[in-house]
Amino acid sequence: MKLESGRDPHLREVVWFAVHCRALTLLLQASPEPRALFNLLIPDHAADAFSPPRLSQPGWWDTLVEQLLGGLSCWDAEHFLFIAEQGYLYEHNCAFFPLYPLSLRAVAEVALWPLRWPLRLRSRLLLSAVLLNALCSTLAAAALYKLGCAVLGSRRVAALAALLFSIGPANVFMAAAYSESMFSCLAFGAMWQLEEGQGWPSTLLFSLAAGVRANGLVNAGFVLYSRGKSLALQLQEGPGSVRKLLLMGQHLLRAAPPAVVACAGVLLPFALFQYYAYTRFCGTGSSVEQAVPEPLLQLALDKGYRLAATTNGTQPPWCSQQFPVVYSYIQDTYWNVGFLRYFELRQIPNFLLALPVTLLSSWAAWTFMAANPRHCLTLGLERRKSEESKPRAGFCCPTVFVYVVHATVLLVFGFFCMHVQVLTRFLGSSSPVLYWFSAHLLQEHEPLLQSHGPDPQTAAPGSEEPRPGEPPGSCGKGPPGNAVVRLLRGYRSLTPRSRGLLGFFLTYWLLGLVLHCNFFPWT
Repeated sequence: MKLESGRDPHLREVVWFAVHCRALTLLLQASPEPRALFNLLIPDHAADAFSPPRLSQPGWWDTLVEQLLGGLSCWDAEHFLFIAEQGYLYEHNCAFFPLYPLSLRAVAEVALWPLRWPLRLRSRLLLSAVLLNALCSTLAAAALYKLGCAVLGSRRVAALAALLFSIGPANVFMAAAYSESMFSCLAFGAMWQLEEGQGWPSTLLFSLAAGVRANGLVNAGFVLYSRGKSLALQLQEGPGSVRKLLLMGQHLLRAAPPAVVACAGVLLPFALFQYYAYTRFCGTGSSVEQAVPEPLLQLALDKGYRLAATTNGTQPPWCSQQFPVVYSYIQDTYWNVGFLRYFELRQIPNFLLALPVTLLSSWAAWTFMAANPRHCLTLGLERRKSEESKPRAGFCCPTVFVYVVHATVLLVFGFFCMHVQVLTRFLGSSSPVLYWFSAHLLQEHEPLLQSHGPDPQTAAPGSEEPRPGEPPGSCGKGPPGNAVVRLLRGYRSLTPRSRGLLGFFLTYWLLGLVLHCNFFPWT
Protein backbone atom coordinates (compact mmCIF):
# COMPACT_ATOMS: atom_id res chain seq x y z
CA MET A 1 0.00 0.00 0.00
CA LYS A 2 1.55 3.26 -1.15
CA LEU A 3 0.53 6.04 1.21
CA GLU A 4 2.81 8.99 0.30
CA SER A 5 2.15 10.84 3.55
CA GLY A 6 4.74 13.51 2.72
CA ARG A 7 2.62 14.82 -0.17
CA ASP A 8 -0.69 14.96 1.69
CA PRO A 9 -0.92 17.17 4.81
CA HIS A 10 -4.13 15.44 5.89
CA LEU A 11 -2.49 12.02 5.75
CA ARG A 12 0.54 13.32 7.60
CA GLU A 13 -1.72 14.67 10.34
CA VAL A 14 -3.60 11.36 10.54
CA VAL A 15 -0.37 9.39 10.95
CA TRP A 16 1.03 11.86 13.49
CA PHE A 17 -2.14 11.76 15.56
CA ALA A 18 -2.37 7.95 15.42
CA VAL A 19 1.20 7.58 16.71
CA HIS A 20 0.62 10.01 19.57
CA CYS A 21 -2.70 8.43 20.58
CA ARG A 22 -1.10 4.99 20.70
CA ALA A 23 1.78 6.38 22.76
CA LEU A 24 -0.69 8.02 25.15
CA THR A 25 -2.60 4.76 25.56
CA LEU A 26 0.59 2.89 26.38
CA LEU A 27 1.73 5.63 28.73
CA LEU A 28 -1.53 5.59 30.69
CA GLN A 29 -1.43 1.81 30.89
CA ALA A 30 2.26 1.51 31.74
CA SER A 31 2.91 4.49 34.02
CA PRO A 32 2.94 3.51 37.70
CA GLU A 33 0.82 6.48 38.86
CA PRO A 34 -2.22 5.97 36.56
CA ARG A 35 -2.11 2.19 37.00
CA ALA A 36 -1.91 2.56 40.78
CA LEU A 37 -4.89 4.91 40.65
CA PHE A 38 -6.83 2.50 38.43
CA ASN A 39 -6.08 -0.41 40.75
CA LEU A 40 -7.03 1.67 43.79
CA LEU A 41 -10.35 2.72 42.28
CA ILE A 42 -11.14 -0.67 40.76
CA PRO A 43 -9.21 -3.69 42.12
CA ASP A 44 -8.53 -6.62 39.81
CA HIS A 45 -11.65 -8.67 39.12
CA ALA A 46 -11.38 -12.41 39.82
CA ALA A 47 -12.44 -13.46 36.34
CA ASP A 48 -12.73 -17.07 35.23
CA ALA A 49 -10.54 -16.38 32.20
CA PHE A 50 -7.88 -18.44 30.48
CA SER A 51 -4.72 -18.09 32.56
CA PRO A 52 -2.06 -20.70 31.77
CA PRO A 53 0.81 -21.23 34.22
CA ARG A 54 4.22 -19.72 33.48
CA LEU A 55 6.71 -22.47 32.67
CA SER A 56 9.86 -20.58 33.60
CA GLN A 57 10.83 -18.28 36.40
CA PRO A 58 10.81 -14.62 35.36
CA GLY A 59 13.98 -12.60 35.59
CA TRP A 60 14.26 -9.00 36.69
CA TRP A 61 13.66 -7.66 33.18
CA ASP A 62 10.70 -10.01 32.71
CA THR A 63 9.14 -8.66 35.89
CA LEU A 64 9.61 -5.11 34.66
CA VAL A 65 7.96 -5.87 31.31
CA GLU A 66 5.06 -7.55 33.09
CA GLN A 67 4.59 -4.62 35.46
CA LEU A 68 4.60 -2.10 32.62
CA LEU A 69 2.65 -4.01 29.96
CA GLY A 70 0.86 -6.77 31.87
CA GLY A 71 -2.47 -4.96 31.60
CA LEU A 72 -2.37 -5.57 27.84
CA SER A 73 -2.35 -9.36 28.29
CA CYS A 74 -5.81 -9.81 29.79
CA TRP A 75 -8.71 -11.91 28.50
CA ASP A 76 -8.28 -13.03 24.88
CA ALA A 77 -4.75 -11.65 24.82
CA GLU A 78 -3.71 -14.63 26.96
CA HIS A 79 -4.90 -16.95 24.19
CA PHE A 80 -2.92 -15.16 21.49
CA LEU A 81 0.24 -15.06 23.59
CA PHE A 82 -0.16 -18.72 24.58
CA ILE A 83 -0.70 -19.82 20.98
CA ALA A 84 2.32 -17.85 19.86
CA GLU A 85 4.41 -19.63 22.52
CA GLN A 86 2.94 -23.15 22.68
CA GLY A 87 0.90 -23.53 19.50
CA TYR A 88 -2.68 -24.81 19.36
CA LEU A 89 -2.38 -27.09 22.36
CA TYR A 90 -5.96 -26.86 23.66
CA GLU A 91 -9.08 -27.28 21.58
CA HIS A 92 -10.63 -23.93 22.51
CA ASN A 93 -7.49 -22.13 21.34
CA CYS A 94 -8.74 -22.79 17.79
CA ALA A 95 -11.29 -19.99 18.20
CA PHE A 96 -8.37 -17.63 17.60
CA PHE A 97 -7.03 -17.53 14.07
CA PRO A 98 -3.33 -18.10 13.38
CA LEU A 99 -1.97 -15.12 11.43
CA TYR A 100 -1.73 -12.78 14.42
CA PRO A 101 0.02 -15.21 16.84
CA LEU A 102 2.32 -16.33 14.01
CA SER A 103 3.24 -12.68 13.43
CA LEU A 104 3.92 -12.21 17.15
CA ARG A 105 6.24 -15.21 17.17
CA ALA A 106 8.03 -13.97 14.05
CA VAL A 107 8.62 -10.52 15.55
CA ALA A 108 9.77 -12.02 18.86
CA GLU A 109 12.22 -14.42 17.20
CA VAL A 110 13.53 -12.08 14.50
CA ALA A 111 13.14 -8.39 15.37
CA LEU A 112 13.60 -8.96 19.12
CA TRP A 113 16.24 -11.66 18.74
CA PRO A 114 18.90 -9.55 20.55
CA LEU A 115 16.66 -9.53 23.66
CA ARG A 116 16.48 -13.30 24.03
CA TRP A 117 19.12 -13.28 26.79
CA PRO A 118 17.54 -10.79 29.22
CA LEU A 119 13.93 -11.68 28.35
CA ARG A 120 12.11 -14.99 28.19
CA LEU A 121 9.87 -15.74 25.20
CA ARG A 122 6.66 -14.67 26.95
CA SER A 123 8.04 -11.16 27.61
CA ARG A 124 9.30 -10.83 24.04
CA LEU A 125 5.89 -11.85 22.72
CA LEU A 126 4.22 -9.18 24.84
CA LEU A 127 6.66 -6.58 23.53
CA SER A 128 6.02 -7.86 20.00
CA ALA A 129 2.29 -7.35 20.47
CA VAL A 130 2.80 -3.75 21.58
CA LEU A 131 5.09 -2.93 18.65
CA LEU A 132 3.06 -4.79 16.03
CA ASN A 133 -0.24 -3.28 17.15
CA ALA A 134 1.23 0.22 17.22
CA LEU A 135 2.36 -0.22 13.61
CA CYS A 136 -0.86 -1.85 12.43
CA SER A 137 -3.16 0.69 14.10
CA THR A 138 -1.21 3.55 12.53
CA LEU A 139 -1.37 1.93 9.09
CA ALA A 140 -5.08 1.23 9.66
CA ALA A 141 -5.73 4.93 10.31
CA ALA A 142 -3.82 5.86 7.16
CA ALA A 143 -5.67 3.24 5.10
CA LEU A 144 -9.01 4.44 6.49
CA TYR A 145 -8.14 7.98 5.38
CA LYS A 146 -7.25 6.85 1.85
CA LEU A 147 -10.40 4.74 1.70
CA GLY A 148 -12.48 7.73 2.82
CA CYS A 149 -10.93 9.91 0.10
CA ALA A 150 -11.89 7.33 -2.51
CA VAL A 151 -15.43 6.70 -1.25
CA LEU A 152 -16.61 9.90 0.44
CA GLY A 153 -15.08 12.37 -2.01
CA SER A 154 -13.89 14.73 0.73
CA ARG A 155 -10.45 14.84 2.23
CA ARG A 156 -11.71 16.79 5.25
CA VAL A 157 -14.36 14.22 6.18
CA ALA A 158 -11.98 11.34 5.43
CA ALA A 159 -9.32 12.89 7.65
CA LEU A 160 -11.76 13.57 10.48
CA ALA A 161 -12.98 9.96 10.34
CA ALA A 162 -9.41 8.66 10.46
CA LEU A 163 -8.63 10.95 13.42
CA LEU A 164 -11.70 9.64 15.24
CA PHE A 165 -10.48 6.09 14.60
CA SER A 166 -7.37 6.88 16.66
CA ILE A 167 -9.49 7.82 19.70
CA GLY A 168 -12.13 5.19 19.01
CA PRO A 169 -14.19 3.53 21.74
CA ALA A 170 -12.35 0.24 21.14
CA ASN A 171 -8.96 1.90 21.49
CA VAL A 172 -7.70 -0.35 24.29
CA PHE A 173 -8.02 -3.39 22.01
CA MET A 174 -5.89 -1.68 19.39
CA ALA A 175 -3.09 -1.58 21.96
CA ALA A 176 -3.63 -4.86 23.85
CA ALA A 177 -2.43 -8.21 22.49
CA TYR A 178 -5.58 -8.59 20.42
CA SER A 179 -5.88 -9.07 16.65
CA GLU A 180 -8.11 -6.03 16.05
CA SER A 181 -5.31 -3.71 14.91
CA MET A 182 -3.96 -6.15 12.35
CA PHE A 183 -7.44 -6.94 11.09
CA SER A 184 -8.34 -3.26 10.68
CA CYS A 185 -5.09 -2.60 8.84
CA LEU A 186 -5.65 -5.45 6.38
CA ALA A 187 -9.40 -4.93 5.94
CA PHE A 188 -9.28 -1.15 5.42
CA GLY A 189 -6.27 -1.56 3.14
CA ALA A 190 -8.13 -4.17 1.08
CA MET A 191 -11.21 -1.95 0.78
CA TRP A 192 -9.06 0.97 -0.34
CA GLN A 193 -7.27 -1.12 -2.95
CA LEU A 194 -10.61 -2.40 -4.23
CA GLU A 195 -11.90 1.15 -4.60
CA GLU A 196 -8.73 2.00 -6.54
CA GLY A 197 -9.46 -0.83 -8.98
CA GLN A 198 -6.65 -3.06 -7.69
CA GLY A 199 -8.63 -6.29 -7.68
CA TRP A 200 -5.96 -8.89 -6.95
CA PRO A 201 -4.02 -6.88 -4.31
CA SER A 202 -7.32 -6.27 -2.53
CA THR A 203 -8.15 -9.99 -2.70
CA LEU A 204 -4.77 -10.82 -1.16
CA LEU A 205 -5.35 -8.38 1.70
CA PHE A 206 -8.90 -9.67 2.25
CA SER A 207 -7.49 -13.21 2.33
CA LEU A 208 -4.90 -12.24 4.93
CA ALA A 209 -7.62 -10.53 6.98
CA ALA A 210 -9.61 -13.78 6.94
CA GLY A 211 -6.55 -15.43 8.47
CA VAL A 212 -6.71 -12.97 11.37
CA ARG A 213 -10.39 -13.00 12.33
CA ALA A 214 -13.36 -15.14 11.36
CA ASN A 215 -15.53 -12.17 10.36
CA GLY A 216 -13.03 -11.59 7.55
CA LEU A 217 -15.11 -14.12 5.62
CA VAL A 218 -17.87 -11.51 5.26
CA ASN A 219 -15.46 -9.35 3.28
CA ALA A 220 -15.89 -11.70 0.33
CA GLY A 221 -19.11 -9.74 -0.21
CA PHE A 222 -17.08 -6.68 -1.20
CA VAL A 223 -15.37 -8.64 -3.96
CA LEU A 224 -18.63 -10.10 -5.23
CA TYR A 225 -20.44 -6.76 -5.13
CA SER A 226 -17.64 -4.89 -6.88
CA ARG A 227 -17.53 -7.36 -9.75
CA GLY A 228 -21.32 -7.70 -9.88
CA LYS A 229 -21.85 -3.94 -9.96
CA SER A 230 -19.28 -3.50 -12.71
CA LEU A 231 -21.03 -6.16 -14.77
CA ALA A 232 -24.51 -4.72 -14.14
CA LEU A 233 -23.44 -1.22 -15.20
CA GLN A 234 -21.82 -2.56 -18.37
CA LEU A 235 -25.00 -4.38 -19.32
CA GLN A 236 -27.04 -1.16 -19.02
CA GLU A 237 -25.05 0.60 -21.74
CA GLY A 238 -26.79 1.01 -25.08
CA PRO A 239 -30.26 -0.09 -26.25
CA GLY A 240 -31.58 -3.56 -25.57
CA SER A 241 -31.47 -6.14 -28.37
CA VAL A 242 -30.80 -9.79 -29.11
CA ARG A 243 -27.16 -8.90 -29.68
CA LYS A 244 -27.07 -7.36 -26.24
CA LEU A 245 -28.34 -10.61 -24.73
CA LEU A 246 -25.47 -12.45 -26.39
CA LEU A 247 -23.03 -9.87 -25.06
CA MET A 248 -24.57 -10.33 -21.62
CA GLY A 249 -23.79 -14.04 -21.75
CA GLN A 250 -20.23 -13.32 -22.81
CA HIS A 251 -19.78 -10.81 -19.98
CA LEU A 252 -21.09 -13.32 -17.46
CA LEU A 253 -18.77 -16.04 -18.70
CA ARG A 254 -15.79 -13.71 -18.50
CA ALA A 255 -16.70 -12.26 -15.10
CA ALA A 256 -17.65 -15.47 -13.28
CA PRO A 257 -14.26 -17.26 -13.08
CA PRO A 258 -12.30 -14.29 -11.63
CA ALA A 259 -15.09 -13.66 -9.10
CA VAL A 260 -15.12 -17.31 -8.03
CA VAL A 261 -11.32 -17.40 -7.73
CA ALA A 262 -11.27 -14.15 -5.73
CA CYS A 263 -13.93 -15.36 -3.30
CA ALA A 264 -12.19 -18.70 -2.95
CA GLY A 265 -9.01 -16.81 -2.10
CA VAL A 266 -10.81 -14.96 0.71
CA LEU A 267 -12.33 -18.19 2.07
CA LEU A 268 -9.15 -20.27 1.73
CA PRO A 269 -7.46 -19.31 5.06
CA PHE A 270 -10.58 -20.30 7.00
CA ALA A 271 -10.80 -23.67 5.22
CA LEU A 272 -7.09 -24.39 5.71
CA PHE A 273 -7.27 -23.57 9.41
CA GLN A 274 -10.29 -25.85 9.92
CA TYR A 275 -8.40 -28.64 8.14
CA TYR A 276 -5.38 -28.05 10.37
CA ALA A 277 -7.59 -28.26 13.47
CA TYR A 278 -9.15 -31.48 12.16
CA THR A 279 -5.79 -33.15 11.65
CA ARG A 280 -4.59 -31.97 15.06
CA PHE A 281 -7.60 -32.87 17.20
CA CYS A 282 -9.28 -35.63 15.21
CA GLY A 283 -6.19 -37.71 14.46
CA THR A 284 -5.63 -41.27 15.64
CA GLY A 285 -3.31 -40.19 18.42
CA SER A 286 0.35 -39.31 18.77
CA SER A 287 2.97 -38.51 21.37
CA VAL A 288 1.59 -35.02 21.86
CA GLU A 289 0.48 -35.77 25.41
CA GLN A 290 4.00 -36.77 26.48
CA ALA A 291 5.45 -33.62 24.89
CA VAL A 292 3.18 -31.30 26.87
CA PRO A 293 4.78 -29.83 30.02
CA GLU A 294 3.29 -31.18 33.23
CA PRO A 295 1.80 -27.83 34.39
CA LEU A 296 -0.13 -27.51 31.12
CA LEU A 297 -1.36 -31.10 31.38
CA GLN A 298 -2.56 -30.38 34.91
CA LEU A 299 -4.36 -27.26 33.70
CA ALA A 300 -6.17 -29.36 31.10
CA LEU A 301 -7.27 -31.79 33.80
CA ASP A 302 -8.35 -29.07 36.21
CA LYS A 303 -10.31 -27.04 33.65
CA GLY A 304 -11.50 -29.84 31.37
CA TYR A 305 -9.57 -28.56 28.35
CA ARG A 306 -9.21 -31.00 25.47
CA LEU A 307 -5.64 -31.57 24.34
CA ALA A 308 -4.56 -32.09 20.75
CA ALA A 309 -4.58 -35.69 19.46
CA THR A 310 -4.21 -37.48 22.77
CA THR A 311 -3.70 -41.23 22.87
CA ASN A 312 -6.90 -42.21 24.71
CA GLY A 313 -8.74 -42.79 21.43
CA THR A 314 -11.63 -40.40 22.05
CA GLN A 315 -12.45 -37.73 19.50
CA PRO A 316 -14.33 -34.45 19.95
CA PRO A 317 -17.98 -34.56 18.81
CA TRP A 318 -17.36 -32.13 15.96
CA CYS A 319 -14.93 -34.54 14.30
CA SER A 320 -17.80 -36.82 13.24
CA GLN A 321 -19.89 -34.03 11.68
CA GLN A 322 -20.40 -33.98 7.93
CA PHE A 323 -18.55 -30.67 7.80
CA PRO A 324 -16.21 -30.71 10.82
CA VAL A 325 -15.83 -27.02 11.66
CA VAL A 326 -14.11 -26.55 14.98
CA TYR A 327 -14.76 -22.80 15.11
CA SER A 328 -18.56 -23.05 15.33
CA TYR A 329 -18.29 -25.95 17.79
CA ILE A 330 -16.07 -23.93 20.15
CA GLN A 331 -18.33 -20.89 20.00
CA ASP A 332 -21.33 -23.07 20.80
CA THR A 333 -19.79 -25.32 23.47
CA TYR A 334 -17.27 -23.15 25.29
CA TRP A 335 -18.88 -19.71 25.07
CA ASN A 336 -22.57 -20.48 24.46
CA VAL A 337 -22.67 -18.26 21.38
CA GLY A 338 -25.85 -18.60 19.32
CA PHE A 339 -29.07 -16.94 18.26
CA LEU A 340 -30.76 -15.10 21.19
CA ARG A 341 -28.69 -17.04 23.76
CA TYR A 342 -27.46 -13.82 25.32
CA PHE A 343 -30.97 -12.44 25.84
CA GLU A 344 -31.10 -12.91 29.59
CA LEU A 345 -31.94 -10.50 32.40
CA ARG A 346 -28.47 -10.82 33.90
CA GLN A 347 -26.97 -9.62 30.62
CA ILE A 348 -28.75 -6.25 30.71
CA PRO A 349 -25.52 -4.43 31.78
CA ASN A 350 -23.75 -5.82 28.72
CA PHE A 351 -26.58 -4.71 26.46
CA LEU A 352 -26.31 -1.24 27.98
CA LEU A 353 -22.59 -1.33 27.29
CA ALA A 354 -23.29 -2.04 23.62
CA LEU A 355 -26.16 0.46 23.39
CA PRO A 356 -24.16 3.52 22.16
CA VAL A 357 -22.54 1.73 19.23
CA THR A 358 -25.82 -0.03 18.42
CA LEU A 359 -27.72 3.26 18.26
CA LEU A 360 -24.97 5.02 16.33
CA SER A 361 -24.72 2.25 13.72
CA SER A 362 -28.50 2.02 13.37
CA TRP A 363 -28.71 5.79 12.98
CA ALA A 364 -26.04 5.65 10.27
CA ALA A 365 -27.96 3.00 8.31
CA TRP A 366 -31.24 4.93 8.60
CA THR A 367 -29.62 8.21 7.54
CA PHE A 368 -28.14 6.65 4.43
CA MET A 369 -31.34 4.82 3.46
CA ALA A 370 -33.43 7.97 3.95
CA ALA A 371 -31.06 9.92 1.69
CA ASN A 372 -30.82 7.19 -0.97
CA PRO A 373 -34.06 5.16 -0.98
CA ARG A 374 -33.99 4.24 -4.68
CA HIS A 375 -30.31 3.41 -4.57
CA CYS A 376 -30.94 1.02 -1.68
CA LEU A 377 -33.93 -0.60 -3.38
CA THR A 378 -31.92 -1.23 -6.56
CA LEU A 379 -28.86 -2.35 -4.53
CA GLY A 380 -26.85 0.34 -6.26
CA LEU A 381 -26.89 -1.63 -9.52
CA GLU A 382 -28.90 0.91 -11.52
CA ARG A 383 -27.09 3.44 -13.67
CA ARG A 384 -28.52 6.90 -12.98
CA LYS A 385 -27.58 9.97 -14.99
CA SER A 386 -28.27 12.29 -12.06
CA GLU A 387 -25.55 10.60 -10.01
CA GLU A 388 -23.09 10.80 -12.89
CA SER A 389 -23.63 14.50 -13.53
CA LYS A 390 -23.81 15.67 -9.89
CA PRO A 391 -22.03 13.17 -7.62
CA ARG A 392 -22.51 13.92 -3.95
CA ALA A 393 -19.73 14.00 -1.40
CA GLY A 394 -19.82 12.85 2.18
CA PHE A 395 -21.52 10.05 4.06
CA CYS A 396 -24.68 10.13 1.94
CA CYS A 397 -22.69 9.55 -1.25
CA PRO A 398 -24.13 6.47 -3.10
CA THR A 399 -20.72 4.77 -3.07
CA VAL A 400 -21.10 4.28 0.70
CA PHE A 401 -23.94 1.80 0.12
CA VAL A 402 -21.98 -1.45 0.26
CA TYR A 403 -20.20 -0.32 3.45
CA VAL A 404 -23.52 0.48 5.14
CA VAL A 405 -24.82 -2.97 4.20
CA HIS A 406 -21.66 -4.56 5.56
CA ALA A 407 -21.90 -2.66 8.85
CA THR A 408 -25.61 -3.46 9.20
CA VAL A 409 -25.02 -7.18 8.64
CA LEU A 410 -22.31 -7.18 11.32
CA LEU A 411 -24.54 -5.20 13.67
CA VAL A 412 -27.54 -7.53 13.32
CA PHE A 413 -25.44 -10.67 13.62
CA GLY A 414 -23.48 -9.34 16.58
CA PHE A 415 -26.56 -8.11 18.44
CA PHE A 416 -28.59 -11.31 18.11
CA CYS A 417 -25.94 -14.04 17.92
CA MET A 418 -22.83 -12.91 19.82
CA HIS A 419 -21.85 -11.75 23.29
CA VAL A 420 -23.30 -8.33 22.77
CA GLN A 421 -20.64 -6.41 24.70
CA VAL A 422 -18.07 -7.15 21.97
CA LEU A 423 -20.09 -5.14 19.44
CA THR A 424 -18.03 -2.00 20.05
CA ARG A 425 -14.71 -3.53 19.06
CA PHE A 426 -16.37 -5.86 16.53
CA LEU A 427 -17.74 -2.94 14.51
CA GLY A 428 -14.92 -0.54 15.36
CA SER A 429 -12.28 -2.81 13.89
CA SER A 430 -14.24 -4.12 10.91
CA SER A 431 -16.24 -1.27 9.39
CA PRO A 432 -15.40 2.32 8.44
CA VAL A 433 -19.06 3.35 8.76
CA LEU A 434 -18.84 4.06 12.50
CA TYR A 435 -16.13 6.66 11.87
CA TRP A 436 -17.54 8.03 8.63
CA PHE A 437 -20.94 8.69 10.16
CA SER A 438 -19.45 10.24 13.29
CA ALA A 439 -17.35 12.53 11.09
CA HIS A 440 -20.46 13.33 9.06
CA LEU A 441 -22.39 14.38 12.16
CA LEU A 442 -19.57 16.59 13.38
CA GLN A 443 -18.80 18.10 9.98
CA GLU A 444 -22.41 18.82 9.08
CA HIS A 445 -23.85 19.98 12.39
CA GLU A 446 -21.01 21.39 14.48
CA PRO A 447 -20.70 25.21 14.05
CA LEU A 448 -17.09 25.11 15.23
CA LEU A 449 -16.19 23.12 12.10
CA GLN A 450 -18.49 25.11 9.82
CA SER A 451 -16.84 28.40 10.69
CA HIS A 452 -14.17 27.82 8.06
CA GLY A 453 -14.35 27.87 4.30
CA PRO A 454 -15.06 24.83 2.14
CA ASP A 455 -12.44 22.19 1.72
CA PRO A 456 -10.31 23.09 -1.27
CA GLN A 457 -9.32 19.46 -1.69
CA THR A 458 -12.80 17.95 -1.90
CA ALA A 459 -12.77 15.35 -4.64
CA ALA A 460 -15.28 13.11 -6.31
CA PRO A 461 -15.18 9.48 -5.26
CA GLY A 462 -12.13 7.79 -6.72
CA SER A 463 -10.66 11.09 -7.85
CA GLU A 464 -8.09 13.47 -6.46
CA GLU A 465 -9.32 16.48 -8.43
CA PRO A 466 -11.19 19.29 -6.65
CA ARG A 467 -14.88 19.47 -7.37
CA PRO A 468 -16.05 23.01 -8.10
CA GLY A 469 -19.33 24.50 -6.98
CA GLU A 470 -19.77 22.56 -3.75
CA PRO A 471 -22.51 24.28 -1.74
CA PRO A 472 -21.90 25.76 1.70
CA GLY A 473 -22.52 23.31 4.53
CA SER A 474 -21.40 20.33 2.47
CA CYS A 475 -19.31 17.52 3.82
CA GLY A 476 -16.23 19.16 2.39
CA LYS A 477 -16.14 21.90 5.00
CA GLY A 478 -13.88 21.85 8.00
CA PRO A 479 -11.02 23.61 9.71
CA PRO A 480 -7.41 23.19 8.68
CA GLY A 481 -5.13 21.07 10.84
CA ASN A 482 -6.35 18.54 13.38
CA ALA A 483 -10.12 18.85 13.66
CA VAL A 484 -10.35 16.52 16.67
CA VAL A 485 -7.85 18.58 18.66
CA ARG A 486 -9.79 21.73 17.75
CA LEU A 487 -13.05 20.14 18.91
CA LEU A 488 -11.53 19.00 22.19
CA ARG A 489 -10.09 22.43 22.89
CA GLY A 490 -13.49 24.01 22.31
CA TYR A 491 -15.42 21.21 24.02
CA ARG A 492 -17.51 23.52 26.23
CA SER A 493 -18.78 25.47 23.22
CA LEU A 494 -19.81 22.39 21.23
CA THR A 495 -23.40 21.42 20.58
CA PRO A 496 -24.86 18.71 22.87
CA ARG A 497 -24.75 16.24 19.97
CA SER A 498 -21.03 16.83 19.40
CA ARG A 499 -20.25 16.65 23.11
CA GLY A 500 -22.15 13.40 23.41
CA LEU A 501 -20.39 11.87 20.40
CA LEU A 502 -16.90 12.85 21.53
CA GLY A 503 -17.80 11.92 25.09
CA PHE A 504 -18.74 8.42 23.95
CA PHE A 505 -15.41 7.98 22.15
CA LEU A 506 -13.25 9.35 24.98
CA THR A 507 -15.19 7.75 27.84
CA TYR A 508 -15.00 4.30 26.30
CA TRP A 509 -11.30 4.80 25.63
CA LEU A 510 -10.60 5.67 29.28
CA LEU A 511 -13.01 3.13 30.76
CA GLY A 512 -11.50 0.49 28.50
CA LEU A 513 -8.09 1.13 30.00
CA VAL A 514 -9.44 1.03 33.55
CA LEU A 515 -11.73 -1.99 33.26
CA HIS A 516 -10.03 -4.19 30.69
CA CYS A 517 -6.64 -3.99 32.37
CA ASN A 518 -8.29 -5.01 35.68
CA PHE A 519 -9.93 -8.09 34.16
CA PHE A 520 -13.44 -6.68 34.01
CA PRO A 521 -15.53 -7.71 30.95
CA TRP A 522 -15.28 -4.79 28.56
CA THR A 523 -16.63 -4.72 25.02
